[in-house]
Parts: sequence; structure tokens; C-alpha cells
Amino acid sequence: MKSLFASLLFAGFAAVASAETLKINGSTTVNLPVAEAAEILRAEQKLDIQVDTQGGSAGGISMLGDGLVQVGMASKHVSDDDRAKYPKANFKEIHIGEDAVALIVSKDVWDGGVHALTKQQIKDIYESKITNWKEVGGKSQRIAFFNKEPGRGTWEVFVHWVYGNPKLAPQVSFPEVGGNEETRNKVASTRGALSQLSSSWADGKRVFALGIKLDDGSVSEPTNENIATKKYPLSRPLFLLTNGEPAGPAKTLVDFVLGDRGQELVKKHGYLRLKDLR
Repeated sequence: MKSLFASLLFAGFAAVASAETLKINGSTTVNLPVAEAAEILRAEQKLDIQVDTQGGSAGGISMLGDGLVQVGMASKHVSDDDRAKYPKANFKEIHIGEDAVALIVSKDVWDGGVHALTKQQIKDIYESKITNWKEVGGKSQRIAFFNKEPGRGTWEVFVHWVYGNPKLAPQVSFPEVGGNEETRNKVASTRGALSQLSSSWADGKRVFALGIKLDDGSVSEPTNENIATKKYPLSRPLFLLTNGEPAGPAKTLVDFVLGDRGQELVKKHGYLRLKDLR
């Protein structure tokens, strides 16, 4: 009996400990300020927090919908399809900042003279109608396109801009990349490379963010000014996601990220704070 009682008591303590663990998953873009906020809350408030980026934005949405995490991270809106897939989840989007998706190229492409592309040129590259950098003003070299995994916030923002709806994007057979670090490393180490990436990860040393040639002939760069004013067409919101109103440790995290210290972390990692938006 004592052994049984001890086992039940231990199981009860384990369940309480598990319930008190704040689990967060999702976008590698949103992860940067959130992971640092989690470190601060672990140290100052002794919160037990686990942060992961499995599956990016889509992973954050699905794991929140399945009840496996208390907070999701997303660099895209929760779609109507997402809400229909998880009807029991009351997805609440909590806007924490703003970012942009950039088309990034390797140093050799940038040095070869390609600094901006039109929307049509980008679409033609995506559909393999343009396959050589010479066709868009660069040197004669094969375009090595690395496509973000479908479901990633970065990919959805990109195809929404190009096609108006992610569902209209054609099937392509490019090599796929996942998180921001993997994408940057692949492009940096591959000659002729191009991919979609959070603009804050374009370091201007190994990978370079292309400008977008607008219809009026001007070029819009993914600068904070252009993101804030929406002149750059691939700007996007960054979200924390909760199932209904945040409570307990989730609310502690949300309140911290929306507060002055948390918003400074958003700025620190290259994103626009809420007060920077116009």
C-alpha cells in the first residue's frame, strides 16, 4: 500500500510539474525575441518554459490546435483553413511586432549586379521560366533556388504576394529549406543561390536582400521605414498565439513581450516594435 501511495503521490507531483511547464512552439522568426524573453522569465520569475521551433509557423498553429503547447509563434495570420481544422481551438492572435520577407541572394549574385527584381521576374523564376541570372541582368549562371517549406510563414507571405492566394501557387521541385538559419547558410554557401528569408537575417555580408522593382519604376528595399509605411510589399505581422485569452504563465509571457522590455527585444532582433508602426 505504501508503495502504491508513493507511486500515486509521485505521479501527482509529476502531473503538477508538467502542468506548470509553459510550452511554446512555432516560427523561427518570432523565436528570437521570445526565447530571450523566456530566459529572463526563467531567471526572474522561476518559470519553467520550453521553447521549440518544430515545423515553423504551421507547427506552432497545429500544436496549439492539438493542445500540445500553450503558446504558438507565427509569422503569418491563422487562416480560415487552420481554424476549420481545429474547431475546438479559439485561436487568439497577439501582435508583437512587424517583419518583412526578403528575397536573398548569395554574394556572387549580388557582386554580379543583381540588386532588385520585379514581381514578374520573381514569379518567372519560381515557375522556372527564368533559370539563369543573365536573364535578369546578372552574369551567366544557373539560378539555384531554395524554396521555403510550404506552411512556413515566410513561404506563405511570399506566395500570397506573388499569386494572391497560397492555394494558387504551383507545385515546384526546388530543394526545400526550413528555418532562417538553415536558409541563410544554404544561400551563403551556394553559388547562384536565391531564397525567401526574414529580412532581419540578411546580413549584407554573406547574403544580400534584393529590392523589389515597383510598377512606377522605383525600387523598394526591405528597410524598417518601408516596412513601417507598407511601401515594401512583403511586410508581415509577428504573432504570439493562444487558445482564448492568455492565462497563467502564458499571460506572464505575453505581458512581458508586449511591455517595454519585451518590445526592446523585438527591436534588438531587427523587427519593428508596435510603436514603430504607422
